[in-house]
Amino acid sequence: MGHYTARSGYEQLVERLNRFPQGAPPSETLYKILGILFDEEEAKLVSQLPIQSFNVAEAAKRWKLPETDATIVLDRLARRALLVDFVKDGTTYYVLPPPMAGWIEFSMMRIREDIDQHSLGQLLHQYMNVEEDFVKNLFFGSEEKIVRSFVNEQALLKSTYNQPSDGDLEVMDYERATHIIRSAEHIGISMCYCRHKMEHVGKNCDAPMEICMTFGKTADSLIRSDYARRIDVKECLELLEVAYAHNLVQIGENVQNEVAFICNCCGCCCEALLAAQKYGTSQTIATTNFLPRVELENCKKCGKCISACPVSALGDKGDAIGKTPIVQEEMCLGCGVCIRNCHFDALALEPVDQRRITPVNSAHRVVLMALDKGTLANLIYDNQSLASHRILGALFTAILALPPAKQLAANEQLRSKYLANLMAKRTK
Repeated sequence: MGHYTARSGYEQLVERLNRFPQGAPPSETLYKILGILFDEEEAKLVSQLPIQSFNVAEAAKRWKLPETDATIVLDRLARRALLVDFVKDGTTYYVLPPPMAGWIEFSMMRIREDIDQHSLGQLLHQYMNVEEDFVKNLFFGSEEKIVRSFVNEQALLKSTYNQPSDGDLEVMDYERATHIIRSAEHIGISMCYCRHKMEHVGKNCDAPMEICMTFGKTADSLIRSDYARRIDVKECLELLEVAYAHNLVQIGENVQNEVAFICNCCGCCCEALLAAQKYGTSQTIATTNFLPRVELENCKKCGKCISACPVSALGDKGDAIGKTPIVQEEMCLGCGVCIRNCHFDALALEPVDQRRITPVNSAHRVVLMALDKGTLANLIYDNQSLASHRILGALFTAILALPPAKQLAANEQLRSKYLANLMAKRTK
């Protein structure tokens, strides 16, 4: 692995990672992970990059390198999926994605020979599944969650006919995985990071591996880097059916628009679902706006729904004969996997009393997370230079979409006269 007593480049990178709302708590294991993925000079260079997206000219200025040299470094990092690159208005932009869902996952989304992937898988298991700091920070560090569960659409269709009024359940387009798939400009399929990582510690299950879905700019970057295989809508919908057949839960980016990924997750390998089981709460992710309802008069006590639940949210009533499900709401994802496995119309989805609000886009979600963690200023004012007007505009727009109390919290953290004036104008 190398010797890490002199960590200057890696320490700078860890500090840079933790300026973003979703960081990576330092540990010896993290430094070993970074040592596999970056050499020390790369770590030092990446630590100097802006938090938001940037172009070659900005990187070259910070690195004090000619743009031709900066381009070589940036493209080398992008081809290893350590940066995501995309073209806008004829200019190539780059962004360092967060650790998750980001460069940690990307590192295991294909078979690689350029690194010691077996050691990496073991280190990632140690950092994610044994040590607790990263997982607690990732899933409980903010009220706003990074990922959300999607409702199983076959269960949704089945439940529609079980409603007392025989009316349709109210479901938004962004709550449907099929809508995300059909509306995506680019679709990529990669190896499941979680099951691949678990394979290197001998704990993987037999659920499909080549089923991790990415969309839009992220998919296009991963496809060009050979970390994803380009597919069309038809094949992606077919893979969704495969996921349904294996009782996998669709967990994707917690935004309404431009969802970057949907993972098809099992309860034995997925970090979010394992954390839910470990800590006894589904609040590691944003759950759906539905809960299962048990129709006891139809229940045959077969226990299939109980065994199919990926987070053991259906408790056993403890009958002398058979198994009667009891919904434990604090654990339930609202995914509907249990409904799909009931063949006796004993389960149906019903709406929760109060709908959960999904952030409009990634800027909106990141602002909310930064507010919770007190790091909003890091998004607006980079430690080394003022962020661009384009970025400021996007972030201030997201702030102005927040409830009044959150807006006041944002203004207190930023102490910005410009933001205060914007807020004042909105109230007139």
